[in-house]
Amino acid sequence: MEIVREPADAGFRHDGPIPGFGFAPPEAPVTGFEIVELVALRRRVDEGMLERFHRVDFHTLTLVTEGSGEHVVDFVAHPCRPGTLLWVRPGQVQRFGPVDAVNGVHLLFTPAFPPRFTGADRLLTSWHGPTCRQLGADREYAVISSLLAQLTAEYSHPSGTVSADILRFLLAAVLLQIDRLPDPGAESGVGGSDVYARLIAELERGYATTRRAEDYARRLGYTVKTLTRACLAATGQSAKHVIDTRVALEAQRLLAHTDEPVAVIGRRLGFKEPTNFGKFFTRLAGTTPGDFRAAHRDDG
Repeated sequence: MEIVREPADAGFRHDGPIPGFGFAPPEAPVTGFEIVELVALRRRVDEGMLERFHRVDFHTLTLVTEGSGEHVVDFVAHPCRPGTLLWVRPGQVQRFGPVDAVNGVHLLFTPAFPPRFTGADRLLTSWHGPTCRQLGADREYAVISSLLAQLTAEYSHPSGTVSADILRFLLAAVLLQIDRLPDPGAESGVGGSDVYARLIAELERGYATTRRAEDYARRLGYTVKTLTRACLAATGQSAKHVIDTRVALEAQRLLAHTDEPVAVIGRRLGFKEPTNFGKFFTRLAGTTPGDFRAAHRDDG
């Protein structure tokens, strides 16, 4: 996949198998946070880059205010129109729709930015939470839009007068308001207990080294039975299935968005033998790695 390099201040990076962006906004008044209109974001990166598949290592929230189109995240195309709210999480692979098709408020923040004592931190550990919500032109839209307007106003204060604390608490309010929205249904089961949240966080650190529920239970100080109860309550699936699903998702990303050989991808994910990786992937994805790659090759 040929990728055009970005200007240094755009944060584009090639240090992983899937090209993407690190958090590097130009002239940010605070560390770890930025709020900008989509049209302004597009102006500061090379033409067409956002329309190519890439991954980010930070969170983005987008409230679409104008236009229509789609936004692809981890193989799902989400329709966008005024009132669409998108939440893309670190590690996810995305592609924006055609340039100038939509505009809106685009909020970027690192996982460390929100305050840790508001309850919002619970929402930052999931790698498969709801990506897209369609807000109506009622109170839900008004509340989120108002909070984003307050964030924009604070972020736009003269240099040296922007309050990071105000931004943190307003961001926490946005995240908690999103958590109160009706479940979109297609991606249900992303909440859960503290046990489940801790497992998801540990899984994000260790999915490439172990797929054993026993290992995660030992690391977290729980029994496998406790992890399974938490996963069943949150997702309806066992702890082992939750772990395997995370590994399969990363395999799908690497197959679709890199040219690495299947055997290399398997080794990245802890499989010593290519045949074992092939059997695992086919069981989880319902197709072989080669067939999945052929069906999901990047088109740009």
